[in-house]
Amino acid sequence: MLTTKKTFSPGELAELDAGFERTDPREIVQWAVETFGEGLSVGASFGGASGMAILHMVAQLKPDVHVFVLDTDYLFEETHETMRKSIPALGLGNVNVYKSEMSHEEQAAKYGSALWMRDPDLCCEIRKIEPNRRALAGKSAWVSGLRRDQSEGRADTPIVSWAPKFGVVKLNPLANWTEKQTWEYVMANKIPYNPLLDQGYASIGCYNCTLPGVQGRAGRWQGFEKEECGLHT
Repeated sequence: MLTTKKTFSPGELAELDAGFERTDPREIVQWAVETFGEGLSVGASFGGASGMAILHMVAQLKPDVHVFVLDTDYLFEETHETMRKSIPALGLGNVNVYKSEMSHEEQAAKYGSALWMRDPDLCCEIRKIEPNRRALAGKSAWVSGLRRDQSEGRADTPIVSWAPKFGVVKLNPLANWTEKQTWEYVMANKIPYNPLLDQGYASIGCYNCTLPGVQGRAGRWQGFEKEECGLHT
């Protein structure tokens, strides 16, 4: 198994992406583990079903894979509890929490209270994107649980591509899976999931920017033309 940085040309990534369209996600995850070894990192929110399915797939092959969680200081308690339960249940041995270098109080002092209500892009930059860069520092590849059916903005999500914002190969093994396929996998494998998904939440992020009862990612950042925090754009 490789432990050094693995690089691909744009043409090679495009060829891999096309080939992976017909590949089972579990085989894509296996390829990632074998190709990137210790350079592989899995982003986990412990919110959506897709992310839980990805964690299970990777844990079956590499329980000590580097998993990173972005704690914005505004996560639901149900999300924290899902993380506490899932780590031993999935046998994960290398889960790392990354937080903003700016505390909630420091952010309020510098930018004013409730920044997310005035400039959610800046709030996401401070509390998610900057910690994400630190989480991926020195890594070669990043696995996430994005699916094309989650929103119109994700309809063209590639299975493998280069993420220039973070300088890594980005893998979305479940990109062409449906919500139904994802839940079938979660239930068949008895994977823990966030209980808020049974309470009307379709997409779970920060409690101050997430509403229940709205389909897809439209329940995030109500009042703004925003469906992404910036990690995947």
